Amino acid sequence: MSMLPRFKQTLVFITVTAVLTLAATNVGAAQKIRIASVAWTGVTIKSELAVAVLESLGYDAENTVYAVPFVYAALSSNAADVFFGNWMPSMATVAKKFFDNGSVIQYVANMPGAKYTLAVPTYCAQGGLKDFADIVKFGDKLDWKIHGIEAGNDGNLIIRDMIQKNMFGLGKFEIVPSSEVAMLAEVQSRVKQGRWIVFLGWSPHSMNERIDMTYLTGSTDATFGPNDGTATVWTNIRKGFDTDAPNVALLVKNMLFPIDMMNQIMTTIYAQKDLKPRMAGLNWLKAHPEVYRGWFTGVTTADGKDALAAFEAYLKQ
Repeated sequence: MSMLPRFKQTLVFITVTAVLTLAATNVGAAQKIRIASVAWTGVTIKSELAVAVLESLGYDAENTVYAVPFVYAALSSNAADVFFGNWMPSMATVAKKFFDNGSVIQYVANMPGAKYTLAVPTYCAQGGLKDFADIVKFGDKLDWKIHGIEAGNDGNLIIRDMIQKNMFGLGKFEIVPSSEVAMLAEVQSRVKQGRWIVFLGWSPHSMNERIDMTYLTGSTDATFGPNDGTATVWTNIRKGFDTDAPNVALLVKNMLFPIDMMNQIMTTIYAQKDLKPRMAGLNWLKAHPEVYRGWFTGVTTADGKDALAAFEAYLKQ
């Protein structure tokens, strides 16, 4: 016979019953995968495609938008699992300390051959503004401003650092933070008027199709990296994710995004204003099975079935 007082027996019974009930409700529950992203068109496309793929395989997936520093705070504190938008080397100013302490794993290059640096409308380059060292020569024409994107973005931090250290003689300049959409609207407005502007540019992006633009030369290790801002975009995961969710980790490791793919999807989104990034991406994949089929090598659905078959069935819906 139990020696516990009756009220303690009752408490134990209630506690055990609650635990068993909670366990029962979780049986068969889909594993939740938390994707962190930033409000850049290319990263949004990758993240939304990943959510769609994961859902087709039986996972519960979500995409949450953060500013860049908060992406790494989320990954390092186990509040997010995956990030598809680690642009390197420019993002090293934010990300490197997390890679160094092991809380975030750089994991895999999902898009080599990208570009991220300062750019100008081509008529500015033709007028003599071709290199970082040329910017200060045209300060009056540029209103002593360099146009960036959202505050806290790694590109903005590089520009701010250049100004604060008077690199390339830029000490008199100020950075204009904005959203991607608002910055590009300002660029296009100035282009129509023939006015001068220096702004953050990157590829892949539909801006390369919509704007006659030229990337500046002169980037260094201390700015946007060597080779005039040539970049590699990486998939990052939180520490331990590959052991907690090995099937999903393999999937995201397989998910590579060719430059042409991203340019074409982004151009379609720009042309069709009501087309959402996820649907634009899925439409592109339907026409290019040779790209997505490699994503499912060695991968299964959440319940161990054929992942490729599940995704192709999902595409037909």
